[in-house]
Amino acid sequence: MTRPFAPSNPELFERGLQTRREVLGTAHVDAALQSATDFNIDLQELITQYCWGDIWNRPGLDRKTRSMLNLAMIMALNRPHELKLHVRGALNNGLRPEDIREVLLHAALYCGLPAAVDAFRVASEVLDEAGIGPDSDAATSPG
Repeated sequence: MTRPFAPSNPELFERGLQTRREVLGTAHVDAALQSATDFNIDLQELITQYCWGDIWNRPGLDRKTRSMLNLAMIMALNRPHELKLHVRGALNNGLRPEDIREVLLHAALYCGLPAAVDAFRVASEVLDEAGIGPDSDAATSPG
């Protein structure tokens, strides 16, 4: 049986849960937490407390900018599972398909074309799943 969560800073952990849910969605976060094992529960605490509770809540960058940075870095690292998750998060943070496309195009010059091809494929899947595929009316309407 997995031990209960015991973050070193419960307040930061709770703030991290809130931010993580707002960006990635409640279903994803709940699934990640519920599937925690004795082997990886410390990682879930670290991610929630420090990544989402601390860094994502610093005042220096807004969430849109943080999402754009994540898209470029995750593309560079060629992590399609995480990229899919963060494309969804970018949409939740207010990025439009056009913004996501421009981030991926810009990063393509620095990350390489194979990474860009994979990133565009993953982003297209997410946009299609969200009903705002790159060629849909919703993807091109202003606002």
